[in-house]
Amino acid sequence: MSVLRKRDKAVAPPDRDSRLVWRIAALLIDYPNAQLTVMLPELRAAAASLPAPAGPALVSFVDHAASSTGSVLAQHYVETFDLRKRNCLHLSYYAYGDTRKRGMALLRFKHAYRAAGVELGEHELPDHLAVVLEFAATADPEAGRRLLVEHRPVLEMIRLSLADGGSPYLAVLDAVCATLPELSAADRRKIATLAAEGPPEEDVGLEPFAMDASLHPHAESGGRR
Repeated sequence: MSVLRKRDKAVAPPDRDSRLVWRIAALLIDYPNAQLTVMLPELRAAAASLPAPAGPALVSFVDHAASSTGSVLAQHYVETFDLRKRNCLHLSYYAYGDTRKRGMALLRFKHAYRAAGVELGEHELPDHLAVVLEFAATADPEAGRRLLVEHRPVLEMIRLSLADGGSPYLAVLDAVCATLPELSAADRRKIATLAAEGPPEEDVGLEPFAMDASLHPHAESGGRR
């Protein structure tokens, strides 16, 4: 893949450790399946090579996953991320809900991927955290990190919600957030606003954005959950 990158001179490029954290986290935060179970020993070894706090956090979740049966872990995933809006892994949802503006936000993600030569599957939602992390780890680390930093308040909202619920997935979000800059004053104001207002209600007239099935969170099975 040939990728043309615009380097931000004010920010050092993501290092190998950050990219490895993102790659492991992308696999762990996706819907658990049999393939993940097979990969857990390899993921644990890779996580153990990473420095604190991200490395130990990922190891702790891998150990939890390894001690759980596949069905139990899958059920917990559904209960945590599919049935609780506060834990929604679609990064544009917190800010835009299912509104016209969210459709435009999703297109921005897709344009970033296309600029790096990446095309998503038909039912892949471009703002799902697992997709963004995989993109940042393997395709364009600088563009991927910009997306993560841009949505840092949303990541923090998810992290705090997982902490409130006592979910072991908190460790994965802790690891991801450890690779990003500290929350700024603007980030904290945004978090307060998101917490107080929640996602916007649905706008009237979303039909112009219904032509692309990958823009809908309830697309047919085969994409991210």
